[in-house]
Amino acid sequence: MADDRDQAPREGALLVDDDESRERKAKRSRDDDEALADEAANVLEDLLDIMDIDADVHIREDGDRIVLDVRGPEAGRAIGKKGQTLDALQFLLNRIVNRDADEQRHIIVDSGDYRERHDKSLANLAEREAKRAIQSGRTITLQPMSARDRRVIHLSLAKFEGVTTESSGEGMRRRIQIIPTGAPRRSRR
Repeated sequence: MADDRDQAPREGALLVDDDESRERKAKRSRDDDEALADEAANVLEDLLDIMDIDADVHIREDGDRIVLDVRGPEAGRAIGKKGQTLDALQFLLNRIVNRDADEQRHIIVDSGDYRERHDKSLANLAEREAKRAIQSGRTITLQPMSARDRRVIHLSLAKFEGVTTESSGEGMRRRIQIIPTGAPRRSRR
């Protein structure tokens, strides 16, 4: 009767990664990321074709995220009103591409740095309205906006002296209130 203890995996055994093993894992991870980015770009191109939008998709890496940039003569149609089409495409793409993935990667859909310009515009609006709230001593209530846009405003005013922010309302009617420190909670606008 042969002794099988030497061939069976041992509980509590210490496994040590050597440099070569770590390099293989990193390369495999990069290859997986490239494959995921290629798949996402192909799916986005198919969605744009279905929508009859004449545009190309370019892949760019941005840290942990994969950014797909929509470029072409009709790229503006891919943005939509206030970025709603980009948001919808991004949502669909993340659901489709990450459906079976063990490690999900967040995929951003952008067009001509629209998201960066939009975020700067929101930060400027937030600062302008915060100054107005401080000067008037009254709470300023902004128009309803998406969760992503509200987050940008909350973050841009997080370190702004003299105001706090709060979200109020439900669903698509959710708004941000910019409240001057020490002011009563009443809304204006």
